[in-house]
Amino acid sequence: MDLNLKKSIVFFDLETTGIDVVNDRIVEISLLKIFPDGKEESKTMRINPEMPIPPQSTAIHGICDDDIKDEPTFNSVAKEVAKFIEGSDLGGYNSNKFDIPLLAEEFLRVGVDIDLKKSRFIDVQVIFHKMEQRTLSAAYKFYCQKSLENAHSAEADTRATYEILKSQLDRYDDLNNDMDEISKFSSHNKNADFAGRIVFNDKDQEVFNFGKYKGQTVESVLAKDQGYFSWMLNSNFPLYTKKVLTAIKLRNFNA
Repeated sequence: MDLNLKKSIVFFDLETTGIDVVNDRIVEISLLKIFPDGKEESKTMRINPEMPIPPQSTAIHGICDDDIKDEPTFNSVAKEVAKFIEGSDLGGYNSNKFDIPLLAEEFLRVGVDIDLKKSRFIDVQVIFHKMEQRTLSAAYKFYCQKSLENAHSAEADTRATYEILKSQLDRYDDLNNDMDEISKFSSHNKNADFAGRIVFNDKDQEVFNFGKYKGQTVESVLAKDQGYFSWMLNSNFPLYTKKVLTAIKLRNFNA
């Protein structure tokens, strides 16, 4: 089933130095833009992460330090990537938990101002886990009856993700071909940040989603424990989480 699109959607996948959203970096990014008329446009580029790639990461995606030593840094391609995805929805596999938060961190690190919150996020893994609960290669085999060649190649994984979503729409009659509904279905929480440290409750209030104040509103915590704000800003939290936290504090201060 072809996607029912009112605006473009960009499926993307990152290969990285590791799985730490705060400290790890992109080594390869692949983007596949699908337009409402069905036209496709794609970009795949390797990135010099400006840090060593650990052997355990190379074992997964096959990219080593020598492969990327002459490639551009993210700083030099960030505006090109931002221009490609701006105004589009974003789709991926485990993208809500990893790829989108890490991409947001990379943009913030190099000072590229792009509001990813204007996009709807389609996480094919969440749909898959809610329906079947397996891995990407198994999902591709299950939905598309194909073996995923070159798994953990960003380009192969990106293409597979797009094909899986189309097959999911064919398979599940109750999964409507509407990006608003698919975005909501493929999210576990309504996040205020990208890493899910701050989420919205059923009253649309920002609440902490971790630690001793889990479930409590950010406003109430900052009012009763003024040191918590400083602790978070000086701890190893994602830059975007700190940005959201600061915006909430400033909003209350101005009010």
